[in-house]
Order: sequence, then structure tokens, then C-alpha cells
Amino acid sequence: MAKIVGIRFRPVGKIYYFSPADIPLETGDGVIVETARGIEFGKVAIAPREEEDRRITQPLKPIVRKANVGDYKQLERNEQKRAQAVKEAAARIAKHKLDMKLVDVEYTFDNSKIIFYFTANGRVDFRELVKDLAGVFKTRIELRQIGVRDEAKMLGGLGSCGRPICCGAFLGDFQPVSIKMAKEQNLSLNPTKISGLCGRLMCCLKYEQDYYSQTLKKLPKVGKDIVTPDGVGVLAEINAIRERVKVRIKIDEDFDVREYAIDEVRRPGPDDSAAVREAPKPKPRRSE
Repeated sequence: MAKIVGIRFRPVGKIYYFSPADIPLETGDGVIVETARGIEFGKVAIAPREEEDRRITQPLKPIVRKANVGDYKQLERNEQKRAQAVKEAAARIAKHKLDMKLVDVEYTFDNSKIIFYFTANGRVDFRELVKDLAGVFKTRIELRQIGVRDEAKMLGGLGSCGRPICCGAFLGDFQPVSIKMAKEQNLSLNPTKISGLCGRLMCCLKYEQDYYSQTLKKLPKVGKDIVTPDGVGVLAEINAIRERVKVRIKIDEDFDVREYAIDEVRRPGPDDSAAVREAPKPKPRRSE
């Protein structure tokens, strides 16, 4: 077991583990840490606790110190310079006529580097732009191309539900999402209805997927035979949220669609008879 503390460098960013180094810390405290990018300011997202060795990557870097008043003032100055850097960078991009979109600018805490985040449809030759920016800011410059999901996470916005988008509100990492999830959840496959602001499939498709998968494993596919209290029928519809199914079954001489709870039905076994199905309607013959 090792004692760790979880640190975030962005409001809804990935959590990185550090050693608290016997510094009393609570969730929300500002701290100064040393990273591969240099000295950084972060906030405690996970209070100090014991964690299994297999779940962390050793060695853990220690917290340098708890943030003081001077550190917070430095953070404010960096934010003011960031706003100016955005204007300068946008003007330089227009000057060089580069097919790229500036998304955000980030100063490292010790001002040793400025990182410019941008999106583009393909590769961009920004060597001249880097030289130009280095001449203006007199420090190390890094241009980092990001995807459309990262862009949405940085900029934020409102989703189709009317709430702030998940990746900008609380999701630290992106989860894989597939069109299969939308199919299993009986959602419309209209791209405008299942896509987020980034143009990709909505992250919230992942939330209920485990429940849908567990429920659908109990049942045959739609169109297959299923055993009900009234006999064997054909599964017509599955409502996983309500835990109800609709079955087309022969009652006396007629066919009827009846609704059952999932617990009341089961897959057919070797001793169950096959469902009685309606004869297909004859197709009208084409006129000669």
C-alpha cells in the first residue's frame, strides 16, 4: 500500500497521483507539484489515502508545497497573459494563412512554456508560426493538435438535454462509445439526435449500456421464440428500462400481442414447442 493524493490541473481534467509527503491536504486545496512540463499548479481532487501498489505507477513524485497567496497571484497573472496570448496567436495564424483553429492557450505555472491547442482537418506546417510566436513571447512555444472531443471539453457548452456537456462538467476521461450501443438502446440512428456538440456519438450512451447488456442477455432476440405464462410466442418488443416485453402469441384462433414482465418469460428449452406463427401475406402480383 502507498499513500497517494489525486491532483487535477484543469477543472475537469484527468487525475494524476502524487505523494502527499506528509503535507496536510483536503479536497479543493491548491498545490505546487513538479511534472514533466515543469512546475505546475493543481488542485486536490482526491484527498490523501492509501492505495494498492498495483493501481499506481511508481515512483510517485512528492507534492512540493501547498499553494500560498503568492502562488494564487501568479495564477491570476498567468490568466491575464493567457487572454493576451490568445489574441496574439489568432492574429499570427491569420497572418500566415494557416488552415487551423486556435482553441485555447495555456501558460505553465513557472512561465517556462506556452502551449497552444488547435484543431485542423489535416497536418499543418506551423514551423514559421512557432518562430514568430517565440519572437513575440520570448519563451518556449509548443503547438498541440487536439481532436474535436478535446475541443468540446475545453470550450464547454450545452447538450441536447439542456445541461452542460458531460465532458466539460464532470468526465475526466473519454469512454469508448459505439453505434451498437444506440441500437441496443432502441434509439433513433439519426446522427443529429445521437451526436454531441463535437459531432461524435454522445458520451451518455455509455451510462446505461451495462444495464441494457445485462437485460438483453436474459432474452432472445426480437423475432425469436420465447416462453410466456400463456404459451410459446414470438418476441415483438423489448423495453429494458421498464423491464417489460411484448410477445405475439396465438390465443384460441387469433393472434394477440401481450405484455409481460421480464421475470415472467424465458428462453425456450429443448422440451418447449415452437411458436405458432402467422402465415405471411401473399404479395400482390404485378400487372402484366
